[in-house]
Amino acid sequence: MTNYGSGTDPKIVAVLAYVTLVGWLIAVYLNSNDRSSLGSFHVRQALGIYLLGLASSMVASIPLIGWLGGLVGFVLAFLLWLIGIVSALKEEKNPVPVLGEQFQEWFRSL
Repeated sequence: MTNYGSGTDPKIVAVLAYVTLVGWLIAVYLNSNDRSSLGSFHVRQALGIYLLGLASSMVASIPLIGWLGGLVGFVLAFLLWLIGIVSALKEEKNPVPVLGEQFQEWFRSL
């Protein structure tokens, strides 16, 4: 499913979305110039995973019991990140478990 003739390869955009927040920003920029369904899908999935990590850090800051919720959130975010990047490497559009469908709905404008 490569798209070499018309700009950036969608697989590069998809994988780049999972490589740090800077990579996500670059992927958004590249995908906005040459929109692909694969790139858009993974940009949305990665954003949701990054926001889950951010929410986990907020929960972890709650005194006494927050560390447990934060730890669960971080582990979940890491596992979803692994699933997402493997899906991008395979050029598949499989939503991550638990929240993947919601990420597609919530961030459909990307």
